[in-house]
Amino acid sequence: MSAIVLFLLAGLAEIGGGYLIWLWLREGKQAMYGIAGGICLALYGVIATFQSFPSFGRVYAAYGGVFIILSLLWGWGIDKKTPDLYDWIGGVICLVGVAVMLWAPRQ
Repeated sequence: MSAIVLFLLAGLAEIGGGYLIWLWLREGKQAMYGIAGGICLALYGVIATFQSFPSFGRVYAAYGGVFIILSLLWGWGIDKKTPDLYDWIGGVICLVGVAVMLWAPRQ
């Protein structure tokens, strides 16, 4: 359960940070948006280190799958762009891949 919470927190920090920088550079918001975005992105890097999985590459690959789902939800909730059926199918495929990578039995 803690792994899932960490994935969600890190994903929100990454997407939120990127979004704040987007607002600053693409939509002309104040520089404070960019600074806050940079801080969020740095927090993303720190949060990921709290995962108990031993492999950096595997953890970051799994974050990719979680990031996809969170991005769909962010776009739906914040940008008001409703994901279509194929977005959701792709997201579910990614989550299945994450589960296989992280929790498959290994020696």
